[in-house]
Amino acid sequence: MILVVVPAFNEEKKIGRVISDLLKQGFSDVLVVDDGSVDSTSQIALDGGGKVLRHKINRGQGASLETGNEYARQNNYEFVVHFDGDGQFNPRDVIIAIEKIKKEQADLLLGSRFLDDRSQIPFLKKKIVLPISKIINYFLTGVWLSDVHNGFRILNKKALHSLQIDQDGMAHNTEIVKKAKKNKLKIIEHPVEVIYHNYGQGVLGGFKILWDLIIK
Repeated sequence: MILVVVPAFNEEKKIGRVISDLLKQGFSDVLVVDDGSVDSTSQIALDGGGKVLRHKINRGQGASLETGNEYARQNNYEFVVHFDGDGQFNPRDVIIAIEKIKKEQADLLLGSRFLDDRSQIPFLKKKIVLPISKIINYFLTGVWLSDVHNGFRILNKKALHSLQIDQDGMAHNTEIVKKAKKNKLKIIEHPVEVIYHNYGQGVLGGFKILWDLIIK
């Protein structure tokens, strides 16, 4: 069984399309974790055929993913897909990625914007922010990746039960890789398309992530 976990915060304009596109690809179990939205995210997700768990307050993307992971543990899913709720990922990538993680018998698959040329990454992010982030991520995790802080990932059952996310915010991306390395899980990367609707974390967001990792 495959569970797609979609963290969402005030995504009423996009969440319906995200769920619809995933269902069209044959993923019948789509769980939206509504992270304290004040709009109609939860209702639209339910109306669109998704399952919904809701945080009463906004806790952060890491906390949302851990809520989804715990649901998957309790319901004995074989694979968990992390898929952003803002419509930036291509749902067709999930099918190929599932096949790849099975074929290579990997525990953790991480999406990468740099393994093909489909993602039109903003210049500053591509040439300055991400290269620096990759170096910092390597020193923090001991794993060299072509991309970092990409929200597309797949965990098999071993990874799901080995990796508890403690970072409530965006630092969970680095935390997952660090814990996977510590637990000797097999990590692979896979090309994914990212469609940018806005800039993303930016430099200040990067410092916030680094601060969270240091103090926790």
